Amino acid sequence: MGNSLKAKPPQRIRADHASELAEDYVEAIADAIAEKGVCRAIDLVKQFAVTHATVNNTIARLQRDGLVVTETYQPIELTEAGKRLATKSRKRHRIVESFLRKLGVSESAAAADSEGIEHHVSSETLAAMKRILDQGWPSNGCT
Repeated sequence: MGNSLKAKPPQRIRADHASELAEDYVEAIADAIAEKGVCRAIDLVKQFAVTHATVNNTIARLQRDGLVVTETYQPIELTEAGKRLATKSRKRHRIVESFLRKLGVSESAAAADSEGIEHHVSSETLAAMKRILDQGWPSNGCT
């Protein structure tokens, strides 16, 4: 591998994967609350096509991490930290998806691809994507 193209350090990949699930869940919870006024575990079971046990375990982790609050058989609510994470995740998703569309990627492929990329793109790359969306392509020879 050349010096200019380094692989992601394993620590960053592990951290990305650890936060990916939390980001997906808080975003889904925020969407359900915005759409229906409430989010219940069954909404997440349907959204992610997983079991109640999987959702319950994930919600317990999110609660432990201070991102959600809930009680047994009660709706799931985002904490302020959970709301911030959902907003940040949604923003990253929109930037990546819009950038892919600007590249000429189809709407369906951009939607699917951005779902994975958003969790692994660095802040530097995300900022560059946003600059191109806001200002257009740089005139430094990149095409």
